[in-house]
Amino acid sequence: MKRASYPLSLLALIAAAAASAGCGDGQQQELVLAPPAALPNVVRSAPPVVVEAYRFAIANPEALNTIPCYCGCGGMGHTSNLDCYVKEFRADGSIVFDNHALG
Repeated sequence: MKRASYPLSLLALIAAAAASAGCGDGQQQELVLAPPAALPNVVRSAPPVVVEAYRFAIANPEALNTIPCYCGCGGMGHTSNLDCYVKEFRADGSIVFDNHALG
C-alpha cells in the first residue's frame, strides 16, 4: 500500500464514523481538528487531505491509538495508526511529528 493512501484511509474512517454517528439519538458530534498552526511547515504545505489527517490525529490521539497500524510499518516501531503521524507527545505539550503519513 502506498504511503499517500494512509491519510485517505484515515479520512475514509472519519467519514464512516461520521455517517454512522447519524444513526444515533439525533445528537450530532462535531469533528474536532487541531488548528493548522499546530502543524510544522512541512505538513502545512502538504495536500489539504493530508493536512486534515494530521490535524485530526493530534486533536484525537485516543481514537487513532486504538486503531492498529495496518500499513506494514511495524518494523519502524509503529504500534498504532497514531504512530504514523506522531512520534511523541512531550511532557511540555510540544509534539514531535512523524513524516510517515506525508507519503
